[in-house]
Amino acid sequence: MGAWSHESFGNDTACDWLYGLEEEDDPGLIEDTLDTVLSAGDDDVDAGDASEAIAAAEAVARLQGNFGLRDVYSESLDEWVSKAKLKVSKALAEKAVKALDRIVTAPSELKELWEDSNNYKDWLAAVKELRGRIKV
Repeated sequence: MGAWSHESFGNDTACDWLYGLEEEDDPGLIEDTLDTVLSAGDDDVDAGDASEAIAAAEAVARLQGNFGLRDVYSESLDEWVSKAKLKVSKALAEKAVKALDRIVTAPSELKELWEDSNNYKDWLAAVKELRGRIKV
C-alpha cells in the first residue's frame, strides 16, 4: 500500500499527487481526481484513485480554510493553497464529500486494505474528520 500513516498524506500515492497539483492554478486536477472515484459507480474503487481523492478532498477543505494536520507531508499543499487563493464552489465541495463517502463504502480497495490492517479504525476516523472539515 506504500502507507506509513492513516493520515491523508501518509502514503506515497497522495504525496505524489501533490507534485501534480503544484503545477496547477485552478481546481481542475482536484475535480478530475474526485470524478475518477465517483465514476466507479458500483464497481470497485482502486486504492490509488482513492488515495488521490482523499488528497484532493484535503485540498478542498484547506481551500475553505479548514486545515487538518499540518506537517512536512502537507507542506506543499499548504503553500499551494496560500498562493492559489481559490474559492471552492458548492459543487466541488459536494463532490469531495461524495468521493469520501464512496471510498469508505464497499467495494473499495483502499477500504479493504485498511480493514486488513491494525489501523482501520484510525483510518476511518481520519476520513470522517476530513469529511467534517468540508463545508457544503
